Amino acid sequence: MFKENEINFYENEIDLKQVIEEQKLETADEALFVCDLTRLKEKYDMWTKYMPRVKPYYAVKCNDDGFIVKTLAELGTNFDCASKGEIKQVLDLGVHPDRIIFAQPCKPVSHLEYAKQMGVMTSTVDTEFEIHKLHKHYPESNLVIRFRCEAKDAQCPLGDKFGCDAENEATSLMLLAKSLNLKVIGTSFHVGSGCNDLPAYDRAITIAKNLFKFGSLLGYEMNLLDIGGGFPGSDNQKFEKIAEIVNKSLMRHFPDDKVNIIAEPGRFFVASAYTLICKIHAKREARLPNGKLLTKMYYLNDGVYGSFNCILYDHQHAEVQHFVDEENAEVPKFNSLIWGPTCDALDKIAEDLQLPDLKCGDFLAFPNMGAYTIPIASPFNGFMLPKILYFHKAKI
Repeated sequence: MFKENEINFYENEIDLKQVIEEQKLETADEALFVCDLTRLKEKYDMWTKYMPRVKPYYAVKCNDDGFIVKTLAELGTNFDCASKGEIKQVLDLGVHPDRIIFAQPCKPVSHLEYAKQMGVMTSTVDTEFEIHKLHKHYPESNLVIRFRCEAKDAQCPLGDKFGCDAENEATSLMLLAKSLNLKVIGTSFHVGSGCNDLPAYDRAITIAKNLFKFGSLLGYEMNLLDIGGGFPGSDNQKFEKIAEIVNKSLMRHFPDDKVNIIAEPGRFFVASAYTLICKIHAKREARLPNGKLLTKMYYLNDGVYGSFNCILYDHQHAEVQHFVDEENAEVPKFNSLIWGPTCDALDKIAEDLQLPDLKCGDFLAFPNMGAYTIPIASPFNGFMLPKILYFHKAKI
């Protein structure tokens, strides 16, 4: 029997039908996450293969599940933390503070003081106000200037909130830091979460090179370049293309190995590690006055205020898998729409789907659900959050 709160081992692949049966999901009200921790090792190996010079600092905000953070720490991944809580979670695992970057450009003072207390030295800044804050509360910090260089097409643009103007503001911030005797060690950028404009990485690295030159003229030892995130979680070919662009750009602009290159991948590591299994608890058919079927609607036990918040927050498009056997016969498909369980009409998971005729009590599976889901889910309207089963491939 598969057990919660511990790792279950499998040999060939995880059988979702077996999971449904063993967990007796037909009588359960909540949905179920199936987390395959083996995927983390696979992604870590892929990262080191295709971008060996770039050290990954996992963005904890993407998925702060304890099993995830612990597994990544054991693999040797470093961490991008944005708050006192995230820093504490990582440090409590025995991770050395040198393996953490406080990559939050707008830090509460109490969080900054905690970072100082725990010896987390490296911190990103993008305004003069943050520089003055660091000067007052943590002048020993290693400052990383975050500039703005956004992709033209990104799943979640970030430039409206974070990043200074690279041409005018970044140099002014360096001059201000110099006047306050603060230490600037490098620059950072984030092209946007879920980047689809791959050359954006080269544009940003080119800008970073010019800022490194300016910093060196001020007497700073510029030795850290943070290339941020934006890496895909389930499209390996796209990741390989990004890696090729990044590697070529780094070779051209930062050939000196003395410069430490890091990145802040989140979804890259965890998106494909999670599959969500939901049960259909209600059904409705929309028809024209003449009786012609328009849409079959299905209501699930999880929705956009729970695990599917990634649709609202992260602009995800849910990929749906059903368990209807289509091998032996031609199974007709119908235009279908999937709703979440709450009373809110915004609780729509997916529409314009082609699915076979399903009934109440049937199950749907949603792969690639590990990024920006679990940390943000809420029990809105009194609906329970999914349980999580953890798996790992057995060593032969």
